[in-house]
Amino acid sequence: MKIGNRTFDTASNFYIMGIVNLTPDSFSDGGKYNRIDKAMAHIEEMIRDGADILDIGGESTRPGCQKVSAGEEIERVLPVLEQVRRHFDIPVSLDTYKSEVALACAPYIDMVNDIRELQYDADMARVIAGHHLACCIMHHREKADYRDYFDDLKNDLQISIEAAKRAGIAEDRIMIDAGVGFAKTYEQNLIAINRTDALKAFHLPILMATSNKSVIGLSTGADVTDRVYGTVATTVIGALKGASFFRVHDVKANRQALDMTKAVLDERKDR
Repeated sequence: MKIGNRTFDTASNFYIMGIVNLTPDSFSDGGKYNRIDKAMAHIEEMIRDGADILDIGGESTRPGCQKVSAGEEIERVLPVLEQVRRHFDIPVSLDTYKSEVALACAPYIDMVNDIRELQYDADMARVIAGHHLACCIMHHREKADYRDYFDDLKNDLQISIEAAKRAGIAEDRIMIDAGVGFAKTYEQNLIAINRTDALKAFHLPILMATSNKSVIGLSTGADVTDRVYGTVATTVIGALKGASFFRVHDVKANRQALDMTKAVLDERKDR
């Protein structure tokens, strides 16, 4: 997969996408990095710990969160994006579903991570294609009103993938995400994680994005500030089931888990 000027070997390697929330109200780390100096220090630490991509966002997507205007979102993310481009050589993903935000930030990003599956904003796919950006298409419905849950999930993704290609987004610049935590029950989230391998039928890189989410809290009883071990478990499960990218808050722990997983899997291949 191509993201910016880099090609990611998704058939052989695992890649970490480090989360940078420039928000006051994100569920896991709201308010911790919404100053430029704090954000930059955090980014430097994530790169040192093994992040391959940064995913920078300016609006919380937790249930019940306060929506912000495109203008406010741009004000939050653009100064940090400019500084990242100036100081670091790492691909940057922008976590937004608004084409106005993506357009304003296009000179400083390599990818758009759209949690609305390119369906919220009719201009989003055009902006991504026009600036030769990569994209992540995440499954998301407004309500959990499924007839046949996993078949519906796959059909929804198929519709969005086809729309992306029609808009001119190259196939080698698309990844997909099952959307754990978005319009899904606890049981449906577990299914989405467990059936990651079924998404390989799309022949596109798969992003696992479970970090610190409620499905981990409900499974383990852990508070949102103490879910790194549960997150690492889902990361390893995702790797074994075909995911290539892993969007996480705790880069070091997940990097180490993926390096160990790869070492074992590579040994098996060499027999």
